[in-house]
Amino acid sequence: MIKTLLTGTALAASLAASIAVASPGHGDGIGEPGDAAQVDRTITVEMDEMKYSPEIIEVAPGETIRFEVVNVGRVVHEFNIGTSETWNGHLGEMQTMMREGMMSARSINHDRMMEAGMMHDDANSVLLEPGDAGEVIWTFPEGGEIGFACNVPGHRNAGMVGDFHMRHDS
Repeated sequence: MIKTLLTGTALAASLAASIAVASPGHGDGIGEPGDAAQVDRTITVEMDEMKYSPEIIEVAPGETIRFEVVNVGRVVHEFNIGTSETWNGHLGEMQTMMREGMMSARSINHDRMMEAGMMHDDANSVLLEPGDAGEVIWTFPEGGEIGFACNVPGHRNAGMVGDFHMRHDS
């Protein structure tokens, strides 16, 4: 089996196409990056092998939440706010990152990501090595069905998905 290693311009073009599909915007119904000065509350989310804790998080429309995300597992995991559609768009980028040596099951090669011109730095997502922590600050939309998932190849299919339940106060 022959593997093709994309380098320089070819790799950047391939990743740019994946990122264009996956990057969240204000009109896609999943919300938008939140302002750290406007955080309503903070929630810690732990990522372990193929699960999140908590798996269900109640949110209110317009609420801004700081997610403190901790990878307590033994492999690389991602916390990515979105929908099946946005995750499916992001999957190609994650597969390319694995195939091109930007990450492995247990580590992230930041130098290789920089060489490719891609740093996996979308506001709705954090990719963490075992033992690492990061944060996502997010303002939720007025409605819609959104959740969070790990798009490391195979993880979402193994059940690493969580749900946001929209609370509508009367």
